[in-house]
Amino acid sequence: MKKIAALIFVLVFVLTGKPDGFAQVVVDVQIAPPPIPEYEQPPCPVDGYLWTPGYWGYGGAGYYWIPGAWLLPAEVGFLWTPGYWGYEGGFYRWHGGYWGNHVGYYGGVHYGHGYDGDGYYGGRWEGGHFRYNTAVSNINRRTVHNTYEDRSVTNSRKPGGASYNGPRGTSSQPSSAHQAAAAERHATPTRTQQNHERAASRDVNKRASVNNGRPSFPARSAPSRQQPSRMSTPHGGGGGGRHR
Repeated sequence: MKKIAALIFVLVFVLTGKPDGFAQVVVDVQIAPPPIPEYEQPPCPVDGYLWTPGYWGYGGAGYYWIPGAWLLPAEVGFLWTPGYWGYEGGFYRWHGGYWGNHVGYYGGVHYGHGYDGDGYYGGRWEGGHFRYNTAVSNINRRTVHNTYEDRSVTNSRKPGGASYNGPRGTSSQPSSAHQAAAAERHATPTRTQQNHERAASRDVNKRASVNNGRPSFPARSAPSRQQPSRMSTPHGGGGGGRHR
């Protein structure tokens, strides 16, 4: 009998007391995901886009790379908490990302370009506008004008290393700040993000079995068709350079 390499099932649940319930796909895989590849961040195309790092997804053909991209946030004031793989009960389980007022726990994975495993250093919200840290984020100041420079966090620029939390991966654990962020109101990945991942899952060249864990196009400026988000409704922003 052929050995089953992964168990994929769907759990649908509603966050009690939250205005937005959502379905979460739980993926358990017996094989660890490849390391995060090193790559350069493309320049931010326009004010208001936020960086979402690349990561390994999983489907019927195994792991595939979803390129990092500049995307519209789900709401003004929201930041992206990346998803991550965690080793649990003998399997590598995917924990999906979400939008919220603060960056929560993402397994300590060093996604780079502002995501060093704990928080986000690529920019911050101020007065309903996003300001970009040019020491970390690739910003063309001719087209993007809301900037500052904090060179104390330049070690979070370069991605690479383990892509999961567990043995021979990262070893961080959620802090009280992470737990508080997890309890806040969240928004699920936008339609543009979902389409972006779906397109990557259909691209044979994005499969780890084809690219040996080194995708040829690990990042892109922005998906060609951004879907509208709820950007017209400000919802408070987190201040400070270290968002958690």
